[in-house]
Amino acid sequence: MSTKPRASTLPVIAVIGSLNADLTTYTSRMPNGGETLHANSFKVGSGGKGGNQACACAKLSRTSDDVQNGSAIIKMIGAVGNDAHGQLLLQDLQASGVDISGVAFTDNVETGVAVILVEETTSENRILLSAGANYSLSPIQFQTLPLPLPSLIILQLEIPVLTTLEILRAARTQNVEVLLNPAPAVELPEEAYIGLAHLVVNETEAAILSGYSVKDIEDEGKLLAVAKVFHGRGAKNVLITLGGRGVFYSSSNGEHDLIKARKVEVVDTTAAGDTFVGAYALEIIKGGFSINTAVRIANAAAEKTIGKRGAQTSIPWASELESI
Repeated sequence: MSTKPRASTLPVIAVIGSLNADLTTYTSRMPNGGETLHANSFKVGSGGKGGNQACACAKLSRTSDDVQNGSAIIKMIGAVGNDAHGQLLLQDLQASGVDISGVAFTDNVETGVAVILVEETTSENRILLSAGANYSLSPIQFQTLPLPLPSLIILQLEIPVLTTLEILRAARTQNVEVLLNPAPAVELPEEAYIGLAHLVVNETEAAILSGYSVKDIEDEGKLLAVAKVFHGRGAKNVLITLGGRGVFYSSSNGEHDLIKARKVEVVDTTAAGDTFVGAYALEIIKGGFSINTAVRIANAAAEKTIGKRGAQTSIPWASELESI
């Protein structure tokens, strides 16, 4: 096993976002209001959409026996509390090959927590977030992006929206490409989409942000119209993930397609979307970008993830995708 990273000029992905301890309960069915059920099992793990996407970028760009050396440098920028959950999150990110030098410790607020219920009969999940230290990230910290600039920034909406908007402004000013995964979805000002290179949304997020209904988005014939709403605001590449139906993509150059999902065993969908984002991001920075190829590779990575329990533990390493 190699322990010393090699010097290089590798591309850099900076993930700016949330870090949460995942408190996951597995149950046969969801309890009704006022009902108490015995769960099947319980697990504490590392998560947060920011942490999961950084982990996905790292694991999918290197092998488990050489985490120091990969095809890209992955930097996590966020905040955790000075507590046991924060220590767990950073240890797990480092073990995946993520550079955690941009993660701050906060003494006056706890690490973010996600309470996750997984219904094993359907493999669906429900999540409640307590932001904790994630909300300590303020806009003033990101008025100018520090040098050296990354090749790509990945953003979500589990840190304050005003902070995310400030990062988007700074990235536009400094000509840094951004991938925005606006989850959990809240309405954003139109300026958020100006010059946005990549927008990745699921069905619910697409409905909230586009003004179309979820029923409309279930109609494959209307997906291009939904994507054009985002193109009209300034987004260049729009991806709508559709769960078991696949992924619809549209580029501002007119290219679009629906890539069907393969039938695979579904165990836990918790980190599927984050794995998709990580794999897609790695294709962006390779050079010679093909959105069709990127979506197909990202789909394959997500398919691997849903076959295992957990968030970051379910994300595959690069070597696990070699046979696909």
